[in-house]
Amino acid sequence: MSNKIVLGDNQYGKAEVRVVKVTRDTDRHQIEDLNVTSQLRGDFQAAHLQGDNAHVVATDTQKNTIYAFARDGIGSPEAFLLRLSEHFTSGFEWVTGGRWEAEAYTWDRIQAHGSEHDHSFVRKGQEVRTAVVVREGNTTHVISGLKDLTVLKTTQSGFVGYPRDRYTTLPETTDRILATDVSARWRYNTGLDAAGTDFNKSYEDIKALLLEGFTENYSHALQQTLFDMGKKVLEAHSEVDEIKFSMPNKHHFLVDLSPFGLDNPNEVFFAADRPYGLIEATVQRDNTTPAPAAWNGIAGFC
Repeated sequence: MSNKIVLGDNQYGKAEVRVVKVTRDTDRHQIEDLNVTSQLRGDFQAAHLQGDNAHVVATDTQKNTIYAFARDGIGSPEAFLLRLSEHFTSGFEWVTGGRWEAEAYTWDRIQAHGSEHDHSFVRKGQEVRTAVVVREGNTTHVISGLKDLTVLKTTQSGFVGYPRDRYTTLPETTDRILATDVSARWRYNTGLDAAGTDFNKSYEDIKALLLEGFTENYSHALQQTLFDMGKKVLEAHSEVDEIKFSMPNKHHFLVDLSPFGLDNPNEVFFAADRPYGLIEATVQRDNTTPAPAAWNGIAGFC
């Protein structure tokens, strides 16, 4: 066993930079709202080992760069992160790559006096959009996604045929509520023409496919529904290599109303927040080349 201590993989940057961009070139304003993290990778050994900061691009500089780039518009989270990755890897020769991540928050126009208001908005709470750009040398990975997309269907779901032992108390059912919070991230293939890709359009289409896939087919288990949703996306989008899911099973238990002299024909439920089943899986093409470097630092996905 060697007693030599060396520096391993490392990165650093500015986390969770909140930036709101208002476009006001007409009386009808537009709003873009991001939470951006920038992390650089490269030759930072001297900073760790000798305290030499000659290669350390200050995290405050990274924050200011995010604000400055927002001045020219954001467009889509993916396009914005790609611009940042190009800037830092081309502007500092010792920065060989990095990881840039964003959450995007959507605002809807307030309806006032029968029409959409030009400059007043209400936060849309349906889901949070996510994006990650990972760059190492000449290879760039783009991962889009969403989280906190809560969905539920009141029938066409069951759970039967599972193994039973002395600790099994769950009754089988062929008609139950199926509910989950969808967290999904999809990785575009590395041959993607990022400049020619409309990431906003792609995001809206993939979100719609995920929702549509949730509604389709009888669900024998959340695992089956998850796979059906991912398959639907990959069949429609050849530019996507794989899609990862993390989906809790938000259990709804039938309430026993018999003590009150009442029946309960699958109408009154207790929505339990914990404990919950947690289903995670990757749906991918059979010829997909694994890209573990793209997923480094993205917790909660297998």
